[in-house]
Amino acid sequence: MKRLLILNATLVNEGRTWEADVAIQNGRIEHIGSGLKPAQDDQVIDAAGKLLLPGMIDDQVHFREPGLTHKGDIATESRAAVAGGITSYMEMPNVNPPTLNAENLEAKYQLAAQKSLANHAFYLGASNDNLDDIKALDPRAACGVKIFMGASTGNMLVDDPKILEGIFAHSPVLIATHCEDTPTILANEARYKQQFGDKLDVEYHPLIRSEEACYKSSLLAVDLARRHGAKLHVLHLTTAKELSLFSKGEVGKKQITVEACVHHLFFNQNDYAAKGNFIKCNPSIKTPADQAALIRAVDDDLIDIVATDHAPHTLEEKQRPYLQAPSGLPLVQYALLSMLEHYFDGRFSLEKIVQKTSHAPALRFDVRERGFIREGWWADLVLVDPRRSTQVERAAVLSKCGWSPFEGYTFRSSIDTTLVNGRIVYRNGEIDPAAGLGKRLQFNR
Repeated sequence: MKRLLILNATLVNEGRTWEADVAIQNGRIEHIGSGLKPAQDDQVIDAAGKLLLPGMIDDQVHFREPGLTHKGDIATESRAAVAGGITSYMEMPNVNPPTLNAENLEAKYQLAAQKSLANHAFYLGASNDNLDDIKALDPRAACGVKIFMGASTGNMLVDDPKILEGIFAHSPVLIATHCEDTPTILANEARYKQQFGDKLDVEYHPLIRSEEACYKSSLLAVDLARRHGAKLHVLHLTTAKELSLFSKGEVGKKQITVEACVHHLFFNQNDYAAKGNFIKCNPSIKTPADQAALIRAVDDDLIDIVATDHAPHTLEEKQRPYLQAPSGLPLVQYALLSMLEHYFDGRFSLEKIVQKTSHAPALRFDVRERGFIREGWWADLVLVDPRRSTQVERAAVLSKCGWSPFEGYTFRSSIDTTLVNGRIVYRNGEIDPAAGLGKRLQFNR
């Protein structure tokens, strides 16, 4: 491979921002400095006026393969991810067949090796009958064990107290939880159905999948983790009340961590009137007060990681009546740009955004040699143009589902270039099909 020089960039990394050049060779960062002089054969990117960030590591996506590929697949969704500056992702187990054993886990890695433009890892799922598979898991084979401690489909809901105790006592890796209490949700739904019948619509979604349902389940997960000394990561927090369960501090020193997702930081309950089912997700988008509390908690290091929970559904599915429309949003293509809107509005610094989207997931999941701009590490990088806007139009959406909850919004920045393992996979609005595929994430375990 030719040496690649990125010159005159504004680097944002490890809590500081400065002007520098970066040399990349054989997929890795060879040198970070100033005044680098290109040799005759070097490929050069002049990054003057642009921000150079470590690529986002998204610790929660649903790419729908195998079995649900009418919604999305590893090829299409990884294309959307790299176009959004996401260079690595961790994918969830609720596919068909579900990822509940080592054989199905390895089968997904084999699929990704043939299709994924981004680096990748996969979760082993938990069920009421696969505790032995969890105990036998090689810690280097999965990013974590995913527990749906709330409403889910098929065999992915864990509601047996003895099994929950066993998972928290014996999981050899971090446990990631979706926390919503199913009995509370079902009772709320029955009450509102009786009251409104066919007129029940999406504006009641945050009342059905309520603060109470979230808090009750998160409290249980935190209690289990504390009693068993388990490493717990609570996914997609949505309420101010749940924040009382967690503590501030450095992510690498915590036993229990928590995540917020970009859509819960960007939207609130007032947006249902305009967006409808296009922002229907689980757990639900809640009140402006909850949104504001989440934003403060990210900035205060109470919330450790920001991710997407990217979950595409077809346009036809999302246009069904509220109770029949599935929950989930396609988010990877515009996630980083949505976070940068908080920078432009003065809520987050650039350094904070990089900390939450790159550094913290690398540290929490023990990802080897990624998530930072460091000499000798893999060159997973994204160039952002802070002066060129991005208008979100349906025709530009790369996810297979072909729509975005951000449609009609104009972001104040754009993704200029994305590098995965030192190769330019996306630049100036175009995917390079010859750039090569991503790699399986390695873990320091």
